[in-house]
Amino acid sequence: MITIKEIAARLNMSTTTVSNVIHGKDGEVSEETRKTVEEFLRKVDYVPNISARNLAQNESKIIGVALKAREDKYENLIVDPFVSELIGGIEETVRNAGYFMMIYISRDTEKIMRYVSGWNVDGLILFGMLDDDGIRVSTRYKKPIVCVDTYSIEGLKHFTNVGLDDEKGTYDMVKYMTDQGHRRIAFLSDNKKGVDLARLTGYKRALKETGAEFHEEDFLQIKPAADEIEASLEEMCTRALKYTAIMCVSDLYAVTMMSALMDRGIRIPEGISVAGFDDNLLGSLYRPALTTVHQDVKKKGVVAAETLLRRLKGEETERQIILPTRLVIRDSVTKPRKLALAGL
Repeated sequence: MITIKEIAARLNMSTTTVSNVIHGKDGEVSEETRKTVEEFLRKVDYVPNISARNLAQNESKIIGVALKAREDKYENLIVDPFVSELIGGIEETVRNAGYFMMIYISRDTEKIMRYVSGWNVDGLILFGMLDDDGIRVSTRYKKPIVCVDTYSIEGLKHFTNVGLDDEKGTYDMVKYMTDQGHRRIAFLSDNKKGVDLARLTGYKRALKETGAEFHEEDFLQIKPAADEIEASLEEMCTRALKYTAIMCVSDLYAVTMMSALMDRGIRIPEGISVAGFDDNLLGSLYRPALTTVHQDVKKKGVVAAETLLRRLKGEETERQIILPTRLVIRDSVTKPRKLALAGL
């Protein structure tokens, strides 16, 4: 590969002049010089040595994205539409800012800590952190960190979290269901931590306002692992017959549950109403179309990336950035009726 020094010698120019043209510092050179250098660069098919440039500037121009997967969930975290949309927002923002993105996915926090501490990345975005995961990562990684949907960042001065008012979003949806006349509403999730716990809390608050009490049996815990999902859905569908509506923690679980119910002859929403949370493509394409809580997942990724880039410039950022939610009323929730079996 031809070097800047060799280009300068061939053109009888200084290395500074050639470097200014390559790095877009047009104000430092004349228009004639710029055209001469650019024409020569095209002729020799010059490709800048990004690694050398970044080393000289003491930065890698790489943003790390570490995602923690659950052992009891998917084999491939990227299949979740929420995760795919989030990463898409991050990647687009990082690329447009002249950075690259490096992704690492693991079910093991220790592995995440070990790998990210050795990465030569300028900053880190974390997703899927529960309990003290964020704190543990920060013990080894001291550069700027932005978390997405994390409820465990207390005491971490170099953290910013981008999330939602998850409790209010779920409260609003369950309140809509109770306004429709539902009193027997179940809550479906796969855990009671972090985001899911906040949404469960909003569900309980809306339910309590109707005078209804929450019982542990009202929590339907789906088991999404490949070797457990079918038996889990069989149990969930049997238990669902006691309710007139189900509030699901995500659109993915809502559509999964709707399909399982309809496969067993229970019509949606005539037999049971179902609501989700996220408003992704799955819910809008499914029939009946899913009533859900909207969040702009791509924007969440964009804001996370933009916030990290601001921190890399030395700017102060908020500790918590809370994005809005709103209800999207479609066809999967209606006033409660007597259970209607398909075909009747």
